[in-house]
Amino acid sequence: MTDPRRTRSYFDPAVLSRIGRLELRARHVVEGFVSGMHASAFKGFSVEFADHREYAPGDDLRHIDWRVYAKSDRFYVKEYEVETNLRARLLLDCSGSMAYPEHGSAERMSKWDYAATVVVSLAHLLVAEQSDAAGVVLFDDRVRTELPVSASRAALAGLAQTIEGYAPAGRTDVRLPFAELAERIGRRGMVIVVSDLLTDVQQVLDGLGRFQAAGHDVLVLQVLDQDEIEFPFSDRTLFEGLEEPGLEVLTDPQSLRTSYRQAVQDFVRQVRDLCLNRQIDYALLSTADPLDTALTSFLAGRMHRFVRGQ
Repeated sequence: MTDPRRTRSYFDPAVLSRIGRLELRARHVVEGFVSGMHASAFKGFSVEFADHREYAPGDDLRHIDWRVYAKSDRFYVKEYEVETNLRARLLLDCSGSMAYPEHGSAERMSKWDYAATVVVSLAHLLVAEQSDAAGVVLFDDRVRTELPVSASRAALAGLAQTIEGYAPAGRTDVRLPFAELAERIGRRGMVIVVSDLLTDVQQVLDGLGRFQAAGHDVLVLQVLDQDEIEFPFSDRTLFEGLEEPGLEVLTDPQSLRTSYRQAVQDFVRQVRDLCLNRQIDYALLSTADPLDTALTSFLAGRMHRFVRGQ
């Protein structure tokens, strides 16, 4: 039997950063997470509304459509068609800004390492634990790599190896990759975007809207480094642009801290509010957060959406 105290430690980004292989890190995260949750964490996510029928004694009261009751003064329950497999595509930002910090230590994960662990952990949870299907797309200003949706456990190792062998580079621009993917993704499913979203917010929302228009459920996990959120620098510092080669700014961080943090808070709030206004599930993840926060945010957001929308 797995020691819960041992698996819990694997959620800590500092601990996970010392585990060499991405696939191994993901397995540890999922192992510890599932040990503390119901085995069917995605239960109910792959059902679609089919029709109403009149309530009969013994029916689950949670399926009563109260809107219909308010109009007709009669009880009706919703019936659903269950799909055999949930199909999820995990869109992982591989642009240069995800490499921060470029010179990390064994005690700290970059945004890329953190986001990659989240993506592979979700793929493991979907495929190995739920018998569903998952695929991964790496993007910056275009689709760089696409791993097809698969329900095969054997494909998970290849998925992890592909991501692990990739080095973040390039500029973030979601217009082309999101438009391309929305155009050719066929069967309705789930689209999960894992990115720092350091690009034009309206372009991000327009791209996500394309997925929604095609009938997909959409979730956004915005990954930021704790430095980007707190701006802890004190000494005079030279800042270099990860997506703008040659861009350098030498400044006194203390004189900027208040205005910088306010700008970041406004940016995050704008992204969150625009997502929620469009019924897109959203979660902000700091690389200082334990990894179970990422999975819990994902599942809690999906469950809230499922209960709220039925």
